Amino acid sequence: MEVIHPRCAGIDVSKKDAKVCVRVQGRGTRPTTSTVTTWASMTGQILDLKEHLLNERVTLVVMEATSDYWRPFFYLLEDDGLEVILVNARDARNVPGRKTDVSDAAWLADLGAHGLVRASFVPPPSIRELRDLTRASTVITRERTREVQRLEKLLEDACIKLSSVASDITGVSGRLMLQALIDGHEDPAELAELAHGRMRAKIPDLTDALTGRFLDHHRYMAALYLHRIDAHTADINDLSARIEAAMEPFRDARELLISIPGFSTTVAEVFIAETGADMSVFPAPQQLASWAGTSPGASESAGRVKSAKTRPGNRYLKGALGIAALSAVRSNGTYFSAKYRRIASRRGPVKALVAVEHAMLTAAWYMLTTGELYRDPGADYFTRRTPSRTKAHAIGQLESLGYKVTIEPLTATR
Repeated sequence: MEVIHPRCAGIDVSKKDAKVCVRVQGRGTRPTTSTVTTWASMTGQILDLKEHLLNERVTLVVMEATSDYWRPFFYLLEDDGLEVILVNARDARNVPGRKTDVSDAAWLADLGAHGLVRASFVPPPSIRELRDLTRASTVITRERTREVQRLEKLLEDACIKLSSVASDITGVSGRLMLQALIDGHEDPAELAELAHGRMRAKIPDLTDALTGRFLDHHRYMAALYLHRIDAHTADINDLSARIEAAMEPFRDARELLISIPGFSTTVAEVFIAETGADMSVFPAPQQLASWAGTSPGASESAGRVKSAKTRPGNRYLKGALGIAALSAVRSNGTYFSAKYRRIASRRGPVKALVAVEHAMLTAAWYMLTTGELYRDPGADYFTRRTPSRTKAHAIGQLESLGYKVTIEPLTATR
């Protein structure tokens, strides 16, 4: 097998240390040698490791993505011109029954020397910082939602059915009513009068919903949950300001992405943070879709192609795409909504939604590559593409209802 990197190193990383195997390809009568050493995961030891690899004239360093323990090694080793690649553990599995830290390091070095591993996408520092911000915002937003759900369960325990009338119990009207309950006000009619805006039309329903048994225990727990909700909201607002400043170099890319139906500003920011907005990393839109987890895996045996599930992908990008796809398919008159209905009727709503996510990624790839805004093909795209099939389907439906169908083309009128 051809050797691409005669001097290659493989690193098996753990929390406390790393096993490093330096593989030197033999030549002529000189055999191939592999030397394994152990290095601590502290910064000083990693810098000494870098000097060791430079002295050994290593041209490629391969390490496995183990939790977050790979980060110090990767960030410190890539500084001085060393080519460092991170590989997915799924793509670099060792031979079963021979798995030790030492053998794993030697296996990684052997794979790297022969070019048998693919490098995972590791974004540049500016994108890594933006990614930390958007991921933190996503996590805190989910935690805030959980706190709201806990508050809703508490109200159910107190026989307060506020969520049955108000779609958002933490809105302006809901907060006023909850604070009044915490302060000791118990008259349902008085509480319902605190409604604002369109909620005032629901005052009779609110009066019934606010009739319950709100005890001192419920007051304490409700105040606790509201405090946590306010703390999360403050964190989200602070992160939003920080994200807006970090998005300055990517404003043009964000404007392109939000032209896609279903793409909000938040979804566009998550897309940029996870992909780096540099589509040259993904040679084709199919590779971007596969990396994001919206493409089925390949499964072929004996010439038969079998159905395969979508492969695991970037869960943060996948979650944002799911929100965008749900928003897009609810709209009328768009290509995405037509695509969803067309596939959902045959394959079900889940697969149809994944297909819409795949189409969104494809559109985003071409837009960021060409710099053009999104141009919707229209809800009649599939009808225009196969008019004869559409006509035959419509005729078949009418004939199944007992009609005899005769079709004549429309004549142009002046």
